[in-house]
Amino acid sequence: MNLRKLFLITALLTSTVAHAQKIHSGDALLRAMHDRYQSSWYKTITFTQKSTTYKPDGTSTAETWYEAALLPGKLRIDVGPATSGNGYVLVDGTVTIVKDNKIAGTRPLVNMLLVLGFDVYTQAPETTIKVVQGEGYDLTKLREDTWEGHPVYVVGADKSDVKSRQFWVTKDTLLFVREIEPSRADAQKLDDIRFTDYRPLAGAWVAARVEVYSEDKLVFSEDYSDIQANVKLGPEVFDPQQFSTTHWEKP
Repeated sequence: MNLRKLFLITALLTSTVAHAQKIHSGDALLRAMHDRYQSSWYKTITFTQKSTTYKPDGTSTAETWYEAALLPGKLRIDVGPATSGNGYVLVDGTVTIVKDNKIAGTRPLVNMLLVLGFDVYTQAPETTIKVVQGEGYDLTKLREDTWEGHPVYVVGADKSDVKSRQFWVTKDTLLFVREIEPSRADAQKLDDIRFTDYRPLAGAWVAARVEVYSEDKLVFSEDYSDIQANVKLGPEVFDPQQFSTTHWEKP
């Protein structure tokens, strides 16, 4: 190894260590995640999703969903083919439920998977910090741990605490890999949600599989296919009033 290569490697390692040493809190981590990918993360993404529900009796059922996101903050889910007219539109913390091409309800909803898995890389860190704090995550708590054999940062919980709201981020790539939060179906239970099978996508990354565990059992999974980045998506795609007349998906 020549001196030039040795110098470059040493400089890289020194820079990496210095960068890591600056992260002592959750808000610092969210800023680092943004800074790492702000210029390269895709602005839109579409994919076909196999949604599988695992039942206590060992059986499972699966549906095909079609999803489109405009980052930050906008997500549309078509449940089944476009002709069914069923789905959800999430826009900036409000979800609208559509059934038979008619609006069936609207309520506040913060999708932390969207926030931590996608939005964090494309919006101002101050916005992400405000949302995360608002959802009850303690950003003053940050520790280092390992996950699937890789070093990670854990925000929101002390060692051995698996009950507090928390999220896990890989130390090297600064990608979101795990979140623990109360279940929406039953607040007395916890959802342990994991982003897996990360793949390169348009200068950034996407987790092609999501797993949801409850009481240490797999209860739901998402598997993505036909993943496309930087697809042209107009604002009408995320307008619930135009749900029945605007279809980006192929079916």
